[in-house]
Amino acid sequence: MTESSMTLDPRAYRNTIGLFATGVTVVTTEVNGEVHGMTANAVASLSLDPMLLLVSVGKKAHMAGLLQTTPTFTVNILRADQESLSTYFAGGWKQPEPPPFQLVRWEGQPQMGSTRLEDALAAIACVKYEILEGGDHWIVIGRVVALHQGAPPHSPILFYGGRYYQLDVTKEHPAPPRRDL
Repeated sequence: MTESSMTLDPRAYRNTIGLFATGVTVVTTEVNGEVHGMTANAVASLSLDPMLLLVSVGKKAHMAGLLQTTPTFTVNILRADQESLSTYFAGGWKQPEPPPFQLVRWEGQPQMGSTRLEDALAAIACVKYEILEGGDHWIVIGRVVALHQGAPPHSPILFYGGRYYQLDVTKEHPAPPRRDL
């Protein structure tokens, strides 16, 4: 079967790729003194040398336009108890007041025009490196310039099959040794 003869349903693709568990993040950036955020789970480490991270942003998303113009952004990795922040920054919050959260400036990073979520599991500050086209999304690549790890326990929120889950960090299994180091 050739690629052109295959007819795949976008919903079926979304349901299938949804079986790949991911972490949940909030991408933040600052434009003209105003902080903007967007929930994202299409985030990946790209390279160690140089340290690069990528985030996929829908071309129609408000954040897509902002990331075209701003030089910096932060990827905030959410903890298991921060589902409300994911919902809020995804635009699905139904309450009159936002859930509680605090944005703080990066310490010792005067070049950063971005903030991070104070109580996130972790945060990665990036300077925009490159933006590539990827179908109906932009692939935003950032050069990592700062790292922050929140206080333990380090329990992330996970997204799997269209739902949130928590990782049971008490059931640990060692990974096979890496051969590329």
